[in-house]
Amino acid sequence: MPARDDAETPPTTPPMIRAIAMPSDANANGDIFGGWLMAQMDLGGSNLAGRVAHGRIATVAVDAMSFLRPVKIGDEVSVYAGLVAVGRTSIKVNVEAWRRARDSENERRVTRAVFTFVAIDSEGRPRPIAGGIGQAESGDLR
Repeated sequence: MPARDDAETPPTTPPMIRAIAMPSDANANGDIFGGWLMAQMDLGGSNLAGRVAHGRIATVAVDAMSFLRPVKIGDEVSVYAGLVAVGRTSIKVNVEAWRRARDSENERRVTRAVFTFVAIDSEGRPRPIAGGIGQAESGDLR
């Protein structure tokens, strides 16, 4: 996905999830932990991957995670996901997190990464994805 660090316009697709950053998710300075933000991105990306796989999936890799700016307590975090590629058993998803401060309508991208998920069966073994193997039309979230 050709992404820009200074992007000012959030994706036009609906977010996969939205969450409010709470005090229990922050350090002593009021900045949200990167692990909390990564978990939200994993949830959003896995929502899309599960739809594509028509079943259970597992996260196996996170590539090129970039933290671009902080998230503060009370911010609304929106997670957007775009399909990058579908393999025989794996799915690559571009995931972006955007923040909106409580007192603003402006959204800013705060994090992005490419997540890889694997479709698994009831025993946790990789399973084929129907119609797999190929690049998606676009992993670009614009």
